[in-house]
Amino acid sequence: MDKVQKYIENVLQPKIQGDGGWIEFVSLDGNELTVIFRGECSKCLILDRCVSWIKEEIKRDCKKTVNITAIRKKPYFQDV
Repeated sequence: MDKVQKYIENVLQPKIQGDGGWIEFVSLDGNELTVIFRGECSKCLILDRCVSWIKEEIKRDCKKTVNITAIRKKPYFQDV
């Protein structure tokens, strides 16, 4: 498993869950990181701040600079 994926799942995910959100690693292609935001994150008005925070955390702890593609995924009952 990739270092960035482990970091997202073991460090960032629990922090985001504390606010009712959820982040899922999708892929890392070079410096292009794709993640899915669920839960409260799917309707958050300041998600761009969280994405910036995630970039800085990964840069500091994983020593990797990434560009993040954030996909909002609403719960199934909000899609109808």
